[in-house]
Amino acid sequence: MKYDRYDFIVGDSFMFYEFESDGPKGKVTKLIHYTEMELKGFYNLGFGDKDHKSGEIDDTIITDNGDSQKILATVAYTVYSFTDKYPNSWIYAKGSTKARTRLYRMGISNNLDFIVQDFEIHGLKNDSWFKFERNVDYEAFLIKKKIQ
Repeated sequence: MKYDRYDFIVGDSFMFYEFESDGPKGKVTKLIHYTEMELKGFYNLGFGDKDHKSGEIDDTIITDNGDSQKILATVAYTVYSFTDKYPNSWIYAKGSTKARTRLYRMGISNNLDFIVQDFEIHGLKNDSWFKFERNVDYEAFLIKKKIQ
């Protein structure tokens, strides 16, 4: 990937990740949590700011710390870490808003040539999954590590 990333802390199970965004608004703790879904082998990628009262992810806050590319690159590197530990897993990702899903799509599109070297990636459109293509509006994404 062509962007810098933040160093992150990995939980024992490789399901939890934590890092700090550092920008004009100061240091903001970010959390990533991979949660197994009802379908075995499928994991939801949850991401957002750490709510310091509950300790949980708040995916509704707009931090606007000027480092969105670095944050997305950091999230992408946790996908590598997670799939190294769980190589047969599918990762489901969707933004908490249409704008965030669009931001994820743009990040994937901008790095697609790099991503497809290691991962299969699909987009959800009209209740069907398709191989990811640039310039297509998707509602969610599925990512799986290619078995080499």
